[in-house]
Parts: sequence; C-alpha cells; structure tokens
Amino acid sequence: MEITPQQLAEQLKTGTDAQIVDVREQAEVAEGMILGAKHIALGELAGRLNELDKSRTVITVCRSGRRSEVAADQLTSAGFTAYTVPGGMLDWVSAGFPTV
Repeated sequence: MEITPQQLAEQLKTGTDAQIVDVREQAEVAEGMILGAKHIALGELAGRLNELDKSRTVITVCRSGRRSEVAADQLTSAGFTAYTVPGGMLDWVSAGFPTV
C-alpha cells in the first residue's frame, strides 16, 4: 500500500497515530528526516520489530521509495499494517515539506 508525500503531510498536519519509520542508512538520515520519524535502517528492521506497535499503522520512507517498499512488505508479512511513500525523501523534499 502506498501513501503520497502530500497525503502524509496532510495526516501529520491533522494529527496521525501512524508510526513513521525511516529505513535509510545513518549518513542519509543525517541530511534530514520527517519530523517524528524513527530511524531503523532496512538491514536492522527484522531485528527491531519489537520497537514498533502492531496496533498502529507504520509508514516507511527511504530516499526514493525502493527500500521503503521492501520494508513495508517485511512489516506486512510480520502482521503490521504498513504503507510506503513512493518517491521517498526525494519527493518529500522537492514538494517543500519540512525535515529535521
């Protein structure tokens, strides 16, 4: 399942219970993350599922959308409801949405 940067920004503005997980590498997240996102690199995700709440939706984001799609598939297989942001942080930033 997918959620666009615009839909995510709207949810963040109106208040969302979703967990945002940034699956990029440390050097990439140093360039900026979505406010409230949790950093769990894709390679660490399987071992850190216990840090996420299965009762809440998870939205995964990466640089361009490929790794976050893999992460969302992993989460769905583990029983989570997961969405990916196609276009990732590239589209988020180009749309002018803020990072921290």
